[in-house]
Amino acid sequence: MPPKDSSPELPPGALELMVLRTLARGSNHGYGIARAIELASGKALSIEEGSLYPALYRLEKRGDLKSEWGITDANRKAKFYSLTPRGRARLKEQTALWERLSTAVSRVLTDDPAPESAA
Repeated sequence: MPPKDSSPELPPGALELMVLRTLARGSNHGYGIARAIELASGKALSIEEGSLYPALYRLEKRGDLKSEWGITDANRKAKFYSLTPRGRARLKEQTALWERLSTAVSRVLTDDPAPESAA
């Protein structure tokens, strides 16, 4: 059993969706993205480098992100990521899917079935 203070395991696609949402607020570097997700989750999620950087690579390779080298607030060289128009479209699409999925799972967990649709 994992320790109580460990971050929950994310379902497939959740990290990429959170990265897209974080970058919708503006460009950022890897550490800044991880920190923003941690803070937005109320520190319930801790994104490890071993998960984040492969996700950034996949998103960039797929055309959802673009990157350029820049200088951080700490005066260090870092790769800054930003959304492309394709990434904005994917964020919108994936957010809608996630909302439908989470609503359906919540209904099952709370025994609150969806209203039956007229046939």
